[in-house]
Amino acid sequence: MAKGADPSETMAWNMKLISHHELGGFGGMGEGINMQLAPDGRRILWLAHESAPKNFTGVDVSDPRNPKIVVQTELPHRNMRSNSLDVVGNMLTVAYQTKTAGEKPAGFDIFDISKPEQPKLIAHFDASGPHSRGVHVLWFADGEYVHMSSGAPDFQPRSPKDDQCYRIVDIRNPSKPQEVGRWWAPGTREGDAEPSPRQKVGEFPVGYAGFRAHNTNVYPERPDRAYVGYLDYGALIMDISDKAHPKVISRWSNCPPYLGFTHTVLPLFKPGLLVVTDESVVDNAADWPKLTWVLDARAETHPISISTLPMPSPEAFGKRGGRYGSHNLHENLPKEASFKSDNIIIGTFFNGGVRAFDLSNPYQPQEVAYYVPGAPKLSPAGAIQLNDVFVDDRGIVFTVDRFAGGLYALEMTI
Repeated sequence: MAKGADPSETMAWNMKLISHHELGGFGGMGEGINMQLAPDGRRILWLAHESAPKNFTGVDVSDPRNPKIVVQTELPHRNMRSNSLDVVGNMLTVAYQTKTAGEKPAGFDIFDISKPEQPKLIAHFDASGPHSRGVHVLWFADGEYVHMSSGAPDFQPRSPKDDQCYRIVDIRNPSKPQEVGRWWAPGTREGDAEPSPRQKVGEFPVGYAGFRAHNTNVYPERPDRAYVGYLDYGALIMDISDKAHPKVISRWSNCPPYLGFTHTVLPLFKPGLLVVTDESVVDNAADWPKLTWVLDARAETHPISISTLPMPSPEAFGKRGGRYGSHNLHENLPKEASFKSDNIIIGTFFNGGVRAFDLSNPYQPQEVAYYVPGAPKLSPAGAIQLNDVFVDDRGIVFTVDRFAGGLYALEMTI
């Protein structure tokens, strides 16, 4: 049997498990992890759940070897999920997406978490509508604006797969959040003058997964730029100096011939690089290859691919159970509690576990550590499906399973 093929096997190199928490039996986690340095000195890790019945969970990880749940909340109903959240100071924002268009609540909530055991609702931003499922992912880093992939009451896509555009919401008055700008791929909204970008190039479909915004990252190094993954439309660098009128500076796409689903665009400012992930969305590596790309973006109007992160073969992991391929990255969050590096990139690869790479030579990235847990009990995938990762300023790697495994805390020795 090829190394990695046995889903019960735990594999590790330069990472070691220091704790594991099943989160009260609700260990199916989404792609929202963030850390609060609470007023009383505790470190609270906030986690979004992948699906009902739970909304979000707060875990005290002051001692990462002994994590403790401090609060776990319920969703209003089962036809929705939270999936994504962010924290600034003592303010928590949580995204809500419904299973079908037209359901409520769809949008995001703002909570006061100055007392972590008692999150207090400040306001709800309503993104529901006849063609909207609400918010899939949000980015909240400066305490002022929420950047998100979202439907809207007045947004009618030409295809249901194109229902979430890039929206910017001003929450400087958190009790009255207000949209200030939005952008969508031209030709994806009813009424657009442009033709739909959906096409088939030879044998390659473009748009089969949809033209939707996913991650919408904005950093203090360039507050006038948004780095947006837009599924089959590719990776975008956007000028948001005028938030009412976001403009595309450049667009990089590998679709075709690859199958798209561009997820995350992570800028590394000092070396002038972008790290771009394409999410695997089909079991048994049926959509392979889903890779993590390294782009030279020193000329931001013309980013160009120079390498991909090395990955174990699909022969070893493709049939291990569930998905195998790229997904989330630790995104160098601009906050005190977050690990930041222009060289070390850490990402989750579903049944391929969590992996770290050295980009000191961006033309030849090197894998430097990994941890692949054995299959969680009762997982419908039959293998680990590590979904997201957050690395704190102590170097502790926190990663979560999509279905059942809950929270894993790891130490890197690199």
